[in-house]
Amino acid sequence: MAITEINASEPMKWGDEFLLGYGPIDTVHEEFVDLLGRLQGADDAALPALLDQFAAHCTAHFEMENTWMVETEFPPRDCHIDEHAAVLASVQEVQGLLAHGDVAICRDLVAQLADWFPSHADHLDSALAHWMTKKRLGGKPVVVRRGLKLR
Repeated sequence: MAITEINASEPMKWGDEFLLGYGPIDTVHEEFVDLLGRLQGADDAALPALLDQFAAHCTAHFEMENTWMVETEFPPRDCHIDEHAAVLASVQEVQGLLAHGDVAICRDLVAQLADWFPSHADHLDSALAHWMTKKRLGGKPVVVRRGLKLR
């Protein structure tokens, strides 16, 4: 089931709709969503420190997933790794611009990441979660999502 609509007017919060069924990915995604939600709700003065924390998280998060993809020869790894690199480059560029006072570009990046993440997780990361579960446990993950509305 696809991750459903996210309310753009409220900071992102972790919920079952983001579960992919592979514990290490779900854990790092929960931290990603928490940090992104904190950035969405932060006042201007808090943005630089939070963006630094988010950048460090993204570096570790993407390196972990990239390592798994290379080590296990995940078939669509190149596209996935390239997407991680593009996001990290954008975050790092905005860190520099924010350091010079460009709050608007930071807010735009945060909004774009909130739009990007659900689709990325639903398509690329869910395929990786299935792959890792099959490699490690011999089958697909089972995901139980509570409180979701069926279409």
